[in-house]
Amino acid sequence: MPSYLKERKLQYPLYGIMAVAAVLLIYIGLTNIWVALVGAFILLALFLLAVYLENKMVKVREEYVKTLSYRVKKVGEEALLEMPIGIMLINDDYYIEWSNSYMASCFNENSLIGRSLYEVGEQLVPLIKQDIESDIVTIRHQKFRVEIKHEEKLLYFFDVTDQMALARQYAEDKDVIGVIVMDNYDDATQGMDDQARSGLSNLITSLLNDWALEHGIFLKRTSSDRFVILLNEKIFRDLEAGKFSILDTVRETTGKENVPLTLSIGIGVGDYSLPELGELAQSSLDLALGRGGDQVAVKLPNGKVKFYGGKTNPMEKRTRVRARVISHALKELMVESDQVIVMGHKFPDMDAIGASIGIRKAAELNQIDGYIVVDFDHIDISVQRLIEKMKEYPDLYSMLISPDEAMELITDHTLLVVVDTHKPSLVIEERLLGKTERIVVMDHHRRSEDFIKKPLLVYMEPYASSTAELVTELLEYQPKDKKLNSLEATALLSGIIVDTKSFTLRTGSRTFDAASYLRTQGADTVMVQSFLKEDLDTYIKRSKLIETAELYREGIAIASAEEDEIYNPVTIAQAADILLTMDQVTASFVISKRSENLVGISARSLGEINVQIIMEALGGGGHLSNAAVQLEGYEVVEAELKLKQVIDEYIEGSQEE
Repeated sequence: MPSYLKERKLQYPLYGIMAVAAVLLIYIGLTNIWVALVGAFILLALFLLAVYLENKMVKVREEYVKTLSYRVKKVGEEALLEMPIGIMLINDDYYIEWSNSYMASCFNENSLIGRSLYEVGEQLVPLIKQDIESDIVTIRHQKFRVEIKHEEKLLYFFDVTDQMALARQYAEDKDVIGVIVMDNYDDATQGMDDQARSGLSNLITSLLNDWALEHGIFLKRTSSDRFVILLNEKIFRDLEAGKFSILDTVRETTGKENVPLTLSIGIGVGDYSLPELGELAQSSLDLALGRGGDQVAVKLPNGKVKFYGGKTNPMEKRTRVRARVISHALKELMVESDQVIVMGHKFPDMDAIGASIGIRKAAELNQIDGYIVVDFDHIDISVQRLIEKMKEYPDLYSMLISPDEAMELITDHTLLVVVDTHKPSLVIEERLLGKTERIVVMDHHRRSEDFIKKPLLVYMEPYASSTAELVTELLEYQPKDKKLNSLEATALLSGIIVDTKSFTLRTGSRTFDAASYLRTQGADTVMVQSFLKEDLDTYIKRSKLIETAELYREGIAIASAEEDEIYNPVTIAQAADILLTMDQVTASFVISKRSENLVGISARSLGEINVQIIMEALGGGGHLSNAAVQLEGYEVVEAELKLKQVIDEYIEGSQEE
């Protein structure tokens, strides 16, 4: 404590004592004047002493304040000029009016005064113009956090180079777990002898070991067709930059051996514990397999999923055994339910309706009531014709119900079967998903991250031509008490024919087996053609749309409707199919308005170009050769520009690989 403060603490009691003494002297003076005079003399002496001490205290205080002010001023000047924080004052024209020496040293200059900010730190100008108060900038290989006081035109620079390097090091060292599966290993090696099987296994293991060694990855084989990998985030980013070239390496190398094997990889990344990363990796792998394999799926911390690869048509690898197991599981679920409600996607096509009719038939075969949810206001002409024909079969027609009727019927014990889609946002009535936990999903599309939550049974086969084909196979293992009637068989066959474009696309041997079975059940191909007929106005409208087509890049046709023309999804899908039949066209895209504020794009491919990846980049999805997207708030011209940008990125990315 300063001495003058100590003296002040003594001074105040002294004045108090003198005041009390003066009162006592006045009282004593009334009785003894001499004693009062002596006391007054002593009191005067004390008062003079107090005044002396007061004057001394004031001088000491003034000296202390003077010294302290000097020291503070000196420290302030030293701090302003020498402390490791950059300070810069600028004027309205972005010229530097003053900066401390530390700031000048960051630019390797003796002084920055009079220099233009455009010259010494151009990246700072946009921050000032946009009224940004704080940001990270790079100046001469150093990272600075810049704090901007706009009113004073004052900039503070804090060196965060080491801090950023540490943060980057931490991010790069975070754990990443992956699971690798050889997609069709069992099928490919089924007919091999032990020596050939061992040779193929050694080949795949050698390729993976070389890849892991090159990138610093820990690789461990856990079964004949499965591996686990451990790596860090930096290695993962390098693999991303190379678009996981190991997929191409394995596919091309095994293809030369006439054993086309592919890989599926699931990756778990983010700030999670090791068990959680493992679960993410397995979940990502399930997505990759559900989309047909030959790709990498990465679940990101924000819940989104990235996909790499998937550029080949999925190989048919489902078996009759799996179909029988799924059929029996479906039968058990139906028997345990009070009723079955079947629901397809919005604007259902023949595949969705045909599969729904097939599932309803399976319920009937198990003596359970089955209902089909139909939004009668939003169906295309072919489905309308099918429903009109169903009126000739009262038992079947009476099982068609509206979404509102389904909401009244459904109970906790109802089995809800979703066909031809797995996205909650695409089903006819999303509210039904929240009314029961007994849900089954059957679909032939590649799995996306948007998936119905916690279904009891999932039957997804992206290598199938259609959901109608899957349902037809399941019916073969249901009770044989009743046959399919002619209309039921025809509806299922219609779904297959529509989705395969009359057996020209995505058609495997199992597709013909299913069609053959339906023919034996009474499917009528003439009736199918009557369902699929189109009116003259639709034909002319579609032709007008095709007339706008132009070739963009090599082998890609793009057709765009007029801004004021609204087309239904079926028409633009048909237009895309027709464009694909043109010479030198390997992929087609048709763009039109679906409604006043919604633009749709329908995409088709012969397999060389993966239109699913292109549509997913726009927020849609589908198959490698058949995909679509809906863009809300876009004009047709804007959608076309966006599509071309994504196509450019896809093609350039493929060329880099």
